Amino acid sequence: MFNHIMVGSNDIERSKRFYDAVLGVLGAPEPVRNVNATGHTRLFYRHDGNTFGVVEPINGEPATVANGATIGFKCDSPGQVQAFHDVAVAHGGTSIEEPPGLRQGNMGAMHLAYVRDPDGHKLCALHRVKTGA
Repeated sequence: MFNHIMVGSNDIERSKRFYDAVLGVLGAPEPVRNVNATGHTRLFYRHDGNTFGVVEPINGEPATVANGATIGFKCDSPGQVQAFHDVAVAHGGTSIEEPPGLRQGNMGAMHLAYVRDPDGHKLCALHRVKTGA
C-alpha cells in the first residue's frame, strides 16, 4: 500500500545519528543521502522493499509533528522491540506511554514500545504474537 513515509527534521545530522542507530536494530543500512535542487538534504533508509525518509522541509518552515500520527515499525521478536526502544532512548529519543512489553487487545497480542524521536515524531516498535495456525 505504501511506497514511502517521510518525516521532517530540524537537525538532519542529529536525525541521521538517531535513525542510523534505531533503524540499524531492524537491519536497515546507512541511508542514501540526497540534496535536492533547493539545497535541502534528504535521507532515505531502504529496507525490505520499504523506504523511510528524513528530510529538511523545502518550504523553509520548521519541521513539526503530526498530532495523532504514529509511524509503526515491524519487529521480528519481542527482543527486537525492546532493543528498538532502548537504542532510541540512548540516541536522544524519549520513551512514552507504557513501558515496552506485551499488550492484549481486540487486535490480538502484541509486544509494543513507543518513543518520540528528537524532533517529536511518534514511533512504535511492534511484534505481533502469532496464534495457532
